[in-house]
Amino acid sequence: MNYEETLDYLYERTPAFHRMGSSAYKPGLERSMVLDDMSGNPHKRYKTIHIAGTNGKGSVAHLLAAVLQAAGHKVGLYTSPHLLDFSERIRINGRPITRQYIVDFVGKNIKFIEREKPSFFELTSAMAFDYFRHKKVNYAIIETGLGGRLDSTNIIKPILSIITGISLEHTQYLGNTLLDIANEKAGIIKRNIPVIIGEMYDDELKQFFSSKAFDVSSPISFATQKDTLLDAEMQPDSSWIFDSVDYGVLVGELRGASQKINAQTVLSALKVLSDSGVQIRIAAVRKAFKNVIQMTRLMGRWQELQAKPKVVCDIGHNVGAWEMNLKQLFIESSRHNHTHIIIGMSNDKDVEGVLSMTPKKATYYFTQASGERATPVEEIAQKGEAHGLDGQLFRTVKEAVKEALKNASEKDFIFIGGSTFVVAEAIPLFPKADKR
Repeated sequence: MNYEETLDYLYERTPAFHRMGSSAYKPGLERSMVLDDMSGNPHKRYKTIHIAGTNGKGSVAHLLAAVLQAAGHKVGLYTSPHLLDFSERIRINGRPITRQYIVDFVGKNIKFIEREKPSFFELTSAMAFDYFRHKKVNYAIIETGLGGRLDSTNIIKPILSIITGISLEHTQYLGNTLLDIANEKAGIIKRNIPVIIGEMYDDELKQFFSSKAFDVSSPISFATQKDTLLDAEMQPDSSWIFDSVDYGVLVGELRGASQKINAQTVLSALKVLSDSGVQIRIAAVRKAFKNVIQMTRLMGRWQELQAKPKVVCDIGHNVGAWEMNLKQLFIESSRHNHTHIIIGMSNDKDVEGVLSMTPKKATYYFTQASGERATPVEEIAQKGEAHGLDGQLFRTVKEAVKEALKNASEKDFIFIGGSTFVVAEAIPLFPKADKR
């Protein structure tokens, strides 16, 4: 099989959650352990950092990978889902896994795939672990897919665990309360392994994580309580200037209101790593904060796709993420003549919750991505209308983008979001945008 045929085979034979949703969900570590044993337990050949959380784990993972890379280490990065190409999920120092390695790995494991029917994510995780060993990385940053306790990445024994924050998402799999979800995320906390908790303002959840860490003698830190930043100021382009305790002034390239807590989380992680003997120079941290997008090829985080009219996309797809996005939307609305919002969401997200928060003073372009998980555009438009949102419905993202660009003046603002998959279909429509 060539590369395209291999991906077609994977999507057909291994249930992919990002395409199918609940029918692809396979909790448990049994198949992952079998795959890991078959591959010779590759993740034991390098040091890993494990990251879970509802929001922010992608930004934290990329920024932490950039710091270690700038410090001279060979760094693997495993994230999901991808935006433009499958190979984005598995990277080393910003370079995606080779297509030939993907083809060879699948070919080598076809008998297992046919017999055990692993999920897409289980097989992809095994592929990442194997590739990182093959390329002899020093560190690998491993992002969970869904939850933590039963996530297929949870077979590793990391040197550090990070839980970026908790909000309601995937309630049908993880539980209906924040405490239920926290319990699943806390599954990555390992005995004697330090853990950092990112955004956390709920006293009950703080006590819960503290108790979980205490039970396994895991040193715990809360990023919002740790003394890492003296000051933080968001710039007119939504990037940041951080005055840090340990590294001086840092220019934060990542944009958006959520990046302050993500920076605090990474700085807390660097303190733990430095205390454990990892050599991280001040110059490396400054370089990584300033150049993380170029170094890791991160996309979809308050990413500007066009200047006139200004077009921004963001993959935030739940209430917690939109609470942060709203701050940016209101700032941009105050700077531009009119706001246009292109929005579509997956069918397992809190559509009502997100639409109830979005600004009323905007023109809406309700749409849907092409995958099976997309909420039908008629449903999005109906719920939007019930919340007083004025707009039209478009059956494809391409049609919605085309109409918004036609209607917007050069002094208007266009936002595209609500779903990773909506953003994934929008980015290629802007040929001059940086595709990383």
